[in-house]
This record gives sequence, structure tokens and C-alpha cells, in this order.
Amino acid sequence: MSSDSKLKFGRKVISVEEARSLLFEYVKHTPIESVPLSSAFGRRLAVDIVADHPVPHFRRSGVDGYAVCSKDIEQATPEAPVVLRVIERIPSGTVPQLTIQSGTAARIMTGAPVPDGADAVVMLEMTDSLQDAGTSSYHVSIKKNVTAASNITPIAGEIGLGDILLEQGTHIGPGEAAILATFGYSNVSVYRQPRVAIFSTGSELLNVAEALQPGRIRNSNSYMLAAQVEAAGGSAVIMQALSDDVEEVEAALQETFPKVDLVLTSGGVSVGDYDVLVDVFGRFEGKLLFNKVAMRPGTPTSAALWNNRLLLALSGNPGASFVGFELFAKPLIKAMAGCRSPYPKAITAQLDVDYDKGSAYPRYVRGTTDVDNNGCLKVKPSGIDKSSIMVSIKDADCLIYLPAGGKGFARDERVIVYPIQ
Repeated sequence: MSSDSKLKFGRKVISVEEARSLLFEYVKHTPIESVPLSSAFGRRLAVDIVADHPVPHFRRSGVDGYAVCSKDIEQATPEAPVVLRVIERIPSGTVPQLTIQSGTAARIMTGAPVPDGADAVVMLEMTDSLQDAGTSSYHVSIKKNVTAASNITPIAGEIGLGDILLEQGTHIGPGEAAILATFGYSNVSVYRQPRVAIFSTGSELLNVAEALQPGRIRNSNSYMLAAQVEAAGGSAVIMQALSDDVEEVEAALQETFPKVDLVLTSGGVSVGDYDVLVDVFGRFEGKLLFNKVAMRPGTPTSAALWNNRLLLALSGNPGASFVGFELFAKPLIKAMAGCRSPYPKAITAQLDVDYDKGSAYPRYVRGTTDVDNNGCLKVKPSGIDKSSIMVSIKDADCLIYLPAGGKGFARDERVIVYPIQ
């Protein structure tokens, strides 16, 4: 058997987990760059963020009301309120000027510093103000007692000096952005978004803007994969679709590898006469990592290392290409960008339909989840479950894992589900 025939027909099958392990031996973080906080959403931190001051750095009122000495109001009830003289008004963003002493109180707003001498804040709803006749001063009637420290956040009550706020690799979302802003990070050190080149192969492919021709189709896979790359945190570069010419494909890949962090191809990895990537693997000087994975769809998914860059070759069928990306490319991109846990967490759900397909290999079925009236998570295939079907991809919010063997799965069986963000 020739070397090309061995690559097509003499393939060694490995599990999804083995394929991931082989790929991750060669994962490297992308370089670190500094970006404005306003542009950091969705990126991953390249350093730990440590608190250089406590939060709050003053005793902070948690409610609108009155700052008081708790001993003054120990006996306060609606029937026998305690009356205190109001000596100051403290809006948020100001500094108290006076000290609270027995018999006095300060009107205070949520978030404002609590004045010295006060050890509690009484909610406004528990009080009545009493204007002094003929003067600008007033008293407050406290109708309920509160204990010391009530409605006051102490210094460092949220965050202490030196606390680790966010760890390296943290995804920057709204809460993380708020923390970074609180601590003055107008610029943030993050990992550069991995650059991912996307090639689709096949002489049948037309550019999106071209008119349909007999026997040919528009190149939809590249745009689907580009959207998946962006959703995973990468930067997608859609390349010109390639024909079935081996030398053309090899030259295009050689030229592209130094410019990107990862190359994705779609098509050309099966056993047909025009599956060009198989022929490229048979002549190139890189290292073939694998070319057959125990999974459906996408069994011929392949990977190689070329010029210290990873090449992941996905099936040309849209459904298989989509699944292969979710299982292999997405974790790679997330890991390159600094994610410490790049694999999706498995959850369980009940099948909402009968699924009568058995399989020699585990299946990863594009699925749609829903919650029934009893709060039970249900899942079913999103449309027709064939790797060549494209339109059902838009409804998929998970992959349903179905183990190999058997004659299928019955409705209401519990299955493993991998959510797709």
C-alpha cells in the first residue's frame, strides 16, 4: 500500500480525549498586550490583579437614613421614639465635618462615609423628621432600635489590601470590568486574541458574492467557522477558498503559517479521490498528529504541526465542521488566549424525543435545550441530524453526547450535554 493509501485507508483511530491531548502538547499563550479598559471586554487577563487599597476605604453607609450612636436608641419604639438633634447632612461623595455625640445624629445618604462617633445607621423609613419652629435646624424621631454596626460596611468590608481580585486567565465581563475600574486600571494587560486563518477547500466552492452555477455551492463553512472563532475569543481571517490542487494548497498553507497562531481548514480530509488535505499530509515536512477520531460526525478530522503552528483539518460537511470546531478548535483558541479551563462543562438533560440511531463511535449531536413546566432540562436534536445539513446549526445551543453502541436512545433517558455559548 502506498503512503497516500495508508493515509486514506490505513488510519489509526483515536478517541476525542486522545486527540485533545495531542493538540494541547503544542498550545502556547499568545503574546501579552496592553489595551484600554474600554476595549478589554471579552479578553483574558495576562496577570493577577491585586488590591492596592481596601474596599471600601472608609466606613460606608448601606442605606439612606441617619447615622447615630446605637446606645442612644436602645429603647426606641414606634410608641416611644427617641428624638435626636440633626447636626449635619452627608451626601455621597462628601466627607463628614462633625463628630456624632450622644443625643445627635447626621442625615446620611447611601454610599456616603459614616461620621466618627456613629456606630449604626437607621433606615429613613424608621424615622420622622421634626422641623424646629422658626429655625433651619431640625430633629429626627427614631422609631426603632438597631444594633451597633447595622447598615455600615466597615473599611475592607468587601476587599482587603493585597487581596487577589482577579486571577490570570480570567475572562473580562461586566463584573470584572467594574473591579478593574474600581482599582484604576485604565489599561489592562491581556493576551492577544489568537489569529486564526480559515481555508475552505474544494473546486466546487463559489465566493459568497458569486451567482450560483450548476454543481457548485457558495462557501458557507468559512463564515460559519469565522463566527465560531470570534465567539471563542479569537480573531478570524477568512482566506481565499482553495481548489483541489495539492501544490496550491500546500503553498497557501506555507505562506500563511508564520502570520497566524492557528490554521483551520474545512474539507479535503476524507477518503475520496479529491480530498486534497490527505495528499498534502502525505508530502509535507510537518508532523501528522492524527487523522481519524472516534466520533460522529467528523471521523476524518485531522491535525498536524507545521512550522511550530497547529493545523486543524475539519470535515467539509457543515454539521461535522461545526462539531469539530466546538470539540477541538474552540478549546485551543481559549487556551491560547489564557483560559485555564478551556473545555465546556458537561451537564445532564432528558431526551425530549426518541433517537433511534446506534453508532460504532460516540455521537456529538447538535441539540436544542428547553426547560419544561416542572423545571426539568430537556434536549433534542436541532433539526435533521445529518452532517451535511447546514440550516439546523443556527438552532443548536449544545452538543448531545451519545455513547457508542446500542440501537439508539429512548425519550426521557438522561444524556450528557455540552452547552455552546
